[in-house]
Amino acid sequence: MDAGLKRELEEKVYAGERLTREDGIALYESDDLAWLGGLAHHVRTRKNGDVVHFNVNRHLNMTNVCTASCAYCSFQRKPGEKDAYTMRIEEAVRLAKEMEGDNLTELHIVNGLHPTLPWRYYPRSLKALKEALPDVSLKAFTATEIHHFETISGMSASEILDELIEAGLESLTGGGAEIFDWEVRQHIVDHRTHWEDWSRIHRLAHEKGLKTPCTMLYGHIEEPRHRVDHVLRLRELQDETGGFQVFIPLRYQHDFVDLKDGKVRNTLQARTTMASGAEALKTFAVSRLLFDNVPHVKVFWVMHGVQTAQLALQHGADDMDGSVVEYKITHDADNYGTPNKLTRDDLLELIQDAGFRPVERNTRYEIIREYPGPDAARRESPQPMRV
Repeated sequence: MDAGLKRELEEKVYAGERLTREDGIALYESDDLAWLGGLAHHVRTRKNGDVVHFNVNRHLNMTNVCTASCAYCSFQRKPGEKDAYTMRIEEAVRLAKEMEGDNLTELHIVNGLHPTLPWRYYPRSLKALKEALPDVSLKAFTATEIHHFETISGMSASEILDELIEAGLESLTGGGAEIFDWEVRQHIVDHRTHWEDWSRIHRLAHEKGLKTPCTMLYGHIEEPRHRVDHVLRLRELQDETGGFQVFIPLRYQHDFVDLKDGKVRNTLQARTTMASGAEALKTFAVSRLLFDNVPHVKVFWVMHGVQTAQLALQHGADDMDGSVVEYKITHDADNYGTPNKLTRDDLLELIQDAGFRPVERNTRYEIIREYPGPDAARRESPQPMRV
């Protein structure tokens, strides 16, 4: 990068000025990861100090039967396939109750787009889960699922959200976003929920008082300019509604483990390579720098590996999600050692080892408990990057 442009970008960041599309593309073109990390760390420290947030959550996927066959997805099954499943509501409640221990605060629910399940299944499921777990927040359904509910119910998204909120919904999930630019999206997505409907549904949710996450699936066939475009669309919507609590870059995964039936459902992997750790850190850094109006950036360790997740905390991220026991929609990337689960103690150790102070939060980012940071008296104790 030209030294003059580098100084100009630094000055804008330190002055708190909003970066442009051209700035974002220029940042991705830089090969100075330490410089990018330092800028992003400055911004995350300005917003969140030395804190890393985490929560104690579990994931529940009530069905993997899906009408769509998205090119990146190994989770979906068609009716009648060997590993296809759909839980009865009683089964979902029983499984959720088994997850309740260790002061669980959030249940994260995402499903396939089931072709025959009736609409009433979904609010009834939430109501039963909330009755069984009254102190657990229900973060449920992607905008894609809400759009699907419109089709199967004949109701509007506004009516659907009202009924789900009455049943116990506290937040939508951020999924279904992938990459919004149609140049890429038409090759990776096999459902009809694109930017117009995704943004419409999150806008409605924000109008009804819900705070939601937003995501980006990166590291497949997209280019950096598509990532910049994606973030700027979300940034503009955030200017309008203020309803996004956190941005979550999600690293696209190859299917390493789920070939039990010999079918390769992830059809992208034959022509892609997963993003490297350095590319992941660059994505976190540039996202933090561009997304100036969202309070938090989360690293989902399941998709990045534990060590990259720790490094992401030095490159703009201030949230490490979460104490997940099982995550079916993408697969543990065994090639770089992602564990099956992390406990609260595991997360505390990882955050402190990275040089930060852990703070346990709930779905609304309200503080549940603060923990001590690393021991500054120990020479070998890590400390956050200086800014």
